Amino acid sequence: MRCVILHESSRKIRIKIPYPYMSMQMADLVEYYIRSIDVVKEAKVDERTGNAVITFAGSSEKDKSALFSALKSFDPGDERIKALVPENTGRAMNRRYEEKLLFSVTGMFLRKIFLPTPIAAARAIAKGIPYILKGIGALRNGRLQVETLDGVAIAASVLRKDFDTASSIMFLLNIGETLEEWTRKKSVNDLARSMSLNIDKVWLRSEGKEVQVSINQILAGDHIVVRNSDIIPLDGKVIEGEMTVNQSVMTGESEPVVKSPGGYVYAGTVVEEGECLIEVTKTAGSGKFDQIVKMIEESEKLKSDTEAKAYRLADRLVPYSLLGAGLTYLLTRNVTKALSFLMVDYSCAMKLSMPLAVLSAIKESREHRISVKGGKFMEAIAEADTLVFDKTGTLTHATPTLMDVVTFEGRDPDEMLRIAACLEEHYPHSVANAIVKGAKIKGLDHDELHSKVEYIVAHGISSFLDDERVVIGSYHFVIEDEKCIIPEDEKYKLDDINREYSRIFMAIGGRLAAVLCIFDPLREEAAQVIKELHNLGFKKICMMTGDNKKNAEAVAAKLSLDEFRAEVLPEDKAEYVRIERAKGHKVVMIGDGVNDTPALSEADVGIAIMDGAPIAREIADITIASDDLCGIITLRRISTALMKRIKANYRFILGFNSALIAGGLLGVMNPASSALLHNGSTILTGLKSMTDLLPDKRM
Repeated sequence: MRCVILHESSRKIRIKIPYPYMSMQMADLVEYYIRSIDVVKEAKVDERTGNAVITFAGSSEKDKSALFSALKSFDPGDERIKALVPENTGRAMNRRYEEKLLFSVTGMFLRKIFLPTPIAAARAIAKGIPYILKGIGALRNGRLQVETLDGVAIAASVLRKDFDTASSIMFLLNIGETLEEWTRKKSVNDLARSMSLNIDKVWLRSEGKEVQVSINQILAGDHIVVRNSDIIPLDGKVIEGEMTVNQSVMTGESEPVVKSPGGYVYAGTVVEEGECLIEVTKTAGSGKFDQIVKMIEESEKLKSDTEAKAYRLADRLVPYSLLGAGLTYLLTRNVTKALSFLMVDYSCAMKLSMPLAVLSAIKESREHRISVKGGKFMEAIAEADTLVFDKTGTLTHATPTLMDVVTFEGRDPDEMLRIAACLEEHYPHSVANAIVKGAKIKGLDHDELHSKVEYIVAHGISSFLDDERVVIGSYHFVIEDEKCIIPEDEKYKLDDINREYSRIFMAIGGRLAAVLCIFDPLREEAAQVIKELHNLGFKKICMMTGDNKKNAEAVAAKLSLDEFRAEVLPEDKAEYVRIERAKGHKVVMIGDGVNDTPALSEADVGIAIMDGAPIAREIADITIASDDLCGIITLRRISTALMKRIKANYRFILGFNSALIAGGLLGVMNPASSALLHNGSTILTGLKSMTDLLPDKRM
């Protein structure tokens, strides 16, 4: 594809795409292809003009050369290029609303100039009937709503034969409704496109072996394997095995669903238990946009108490607007003043600005790599006074390091590491990743030598190797639960292991074979984050860990924690959260593992680490990036700012619209002016609600 340069500067260029007619689909294809080029920071393609405006990440001539080199190889039929385009880009929706507004405004001016008065009057009556019927319908249902105010205002104008006012009111109402609908849908769609499963690798079964490959290499018809706590990466059909799947995020079902051969599974749902082989039916980037939109719209129903109170008050003010209009007419006998009263209501602005403020805050959180499932949880974060941290992978680094492999009964350390990595790679967790990485650093290949792997929640993994049972996990699981034997003459080796190391025990055939020593240092920012969270209003910050008491005590002292609990099981964490809530505290739980899920569910807000167990991310209300705990500070600041914005919007809407009513009563404004200012302030409040809460972008 050869392009013509129309304008260029050091970091930006505008080019003409060589297509005589560009469809919206082609514009999306070109735009997302250009965005995928490494040197490009941003790109925007206009299908009507065929122009593309491109912003570079740098300012060198090499960047422009790289761009044009990539454009020459553009092939609209390439499946990999097609896969770059999201299922819904929003282009068609934006075009539809742009045209709708253009036709509305153009039609209004043409009617005023060319439409004869009798026809204009008939048209006003015909167009006003639906508004009047809608207002009557609300009254029949025993509700006094904004529709009732609109219907009364239009009916009164028609009865007075003031058809210009009736037409103006309906035109402004139509424009306002269109802008509100467009703004709301755009916010939801923008957020939906920003949401991602964050899955890069999948297990592909090919020629009887499992190979981990990039998700972009998977084609329809390929077979992939999913196991306990995995997020299902692609839509597909189960062809082997059985599992229970939590698919509430897609279908709303509260209970896990059993999937067996022939059953269909959706991308984004989570395997709770079991293992299956899936035949992929839809590749990455296809299939479930509408479901994600539905999920976001459902999450809006999780409104904060502040939002709900504002909504209820706005609805309660509608009868007073009608009463005020009636009293105004009785006292002044001036229909115009009464109509000015009716043209102003409080709920329109509140019902647009409040959800937009929440959606904007959720989207802004996504820009900081924080995923929030509803406004209710942001309010809870703003009000929370108790914070509970898991230790491993949360307060400590998400990438701990394998330091040593201590073997027993003369076993080879490399062979033990090879076996451990082969088992652990199927259930990625920060500690499991350390073992797999340790084997990779040593160049130890670990082909599938074992039988089916079984994951025991909060304990470890078991399998069979050459007819011998292999178990790997905590001391409690391997030695106490499984009753594996520690060779008497080698018990001293356990005492010699550095106390700072976490220990993963592996037994083969009922006898301890190796202890893998993991160094899990505290995050560099942890102490400062804890201090800042105290400054931001958290009264109690606690740590819960399965580690031994001495290790936990040392960590708590370094971080100036208010409280800690050591050697706890998953049910202990959940019980602690339950007790704190019973005391009247609003509790936030932060964790990354399967064993944290009971506590995440029990808390007012559960926060999962992005690189943690998929099921933890599914159950959690909020997910934060794994590489920096400062995201929690950012989340608290955004949530607090959101609640302030909602309250400020409420005060402004109440004050401004009350002033409009007063203007109508004093005769300063006619009904059309009141409607214009009311709708204008509604849109402006909505647009203001969409701006960033943290303009400095400080994390």
